[in-house]
Amino acid sequence: MRFNGLDLNLLVALDALMTERSLTAAARKINLSQPAMSAAVARLRTYFRDDLFAMRGRELVPTARAEGLAAPVREALMHVELSIIARDVFDPARSNRRFRIGLSDFMTVVFFRNVVERLAREAPAVSFELVPLTDQHDELLRRGEVDFVILPELFMSSAHPRAALFEESLVCVGCCTNSQLLRRLTLDRYMSMGHVAVKLGGARKIPVEESFLLDLGLNRRIDILVQSFSMIPPLLVGTNRIGTMPLRLVKHFQRTMPLRIAELPQPFPAFTEAVQWPVFHNSDPESIWMREILLQEATLMATAQEPSIICTSKPADTAGDFARSVSPLS
Repeated sequence: MRFNGLDLNLLVALDALMTERSLTAAARKINLSQPAMSAAVARLRTYFRDDLFAMRGRELVPTARAEGLAAPVREALMHVELSIIARDVFDPARSNRRFRIGLSDFMTVVFFRNVVERLAREAPAVSFELVPLTDQHDELLRRGEVDFVILPELFMSSAHPRAALFEESLVCVGCCTNSQLLRRLTLDRYMSMGHVAVKLGGARKIPVEESFLLDLGLNRRIDILVQSFSMIPPLLVGTNRIGTMPLRLVKHFQRTMPLRIAELPQPFPAFTEAVQWPVFHNSDPESIWMREILLQEATLMATAQEPSIICTSKPADTAGDFARSVSPLS
């Protein structure tokens, strides 16, 4: 079918090419032969009067024109799928939608478990695949490989819509037996103490607290580098090391570990956790419903009164035994 001289089937081919960045993979995705896909590329180039793609090794590299077409083409195809192609009216209680979400261990432990608990009651057939955040989360959104990413808003791009969830603050944490935390931390002492720190992402992205310190021209002493915030507390117990972690996550671990919270000598700005989704999911009823659930649960958590947890010191050998008996979450 043609519309203003454009064969609309070519838009499906263009979307597959932009998503896969490979002629062979794109052809396979939409059940075309490779010669048929090559012919589609030639026709697209003729219609748009642009090369659209260049080859870099085996990868298709889109031109600026192709990049500009990607989002509106995907959005148009999604609109056809969601609004025109017949489907049942969305009913959360009967939906078997599987949401793929990129988020950190911190947000899984302190926030997303509340969402899972709620939907077990309200939408028991809905399922989730939780994937670790990568440095290419924008690319995952662009390709439609995740339904949502949840991470600090300062790490998000402007390419996709987003919504703020709640504010979080950072605190210093150590073992209850760490005598250095019984008195107020000075900046010099904080920087010189051994730290257990986290680096996230395949390219070892700088975490929030490290970016604040670098802005101040400061470089702390890092003894142990780990892959997630949840690995920090077990490595503090029974030692004189400290960590810098989100407050809500520390309070979660304080229920089972002898941890002490200390005020940071240089207060870091609070940061906002947010959710982001592909632009072409803006009108997807299931995505809209899930967004509302996330925002409602974030509001409930932000307004809930956290119980005060008092650190009870333990003898050094007991704390050491405890540390050896606990496996860090992944």
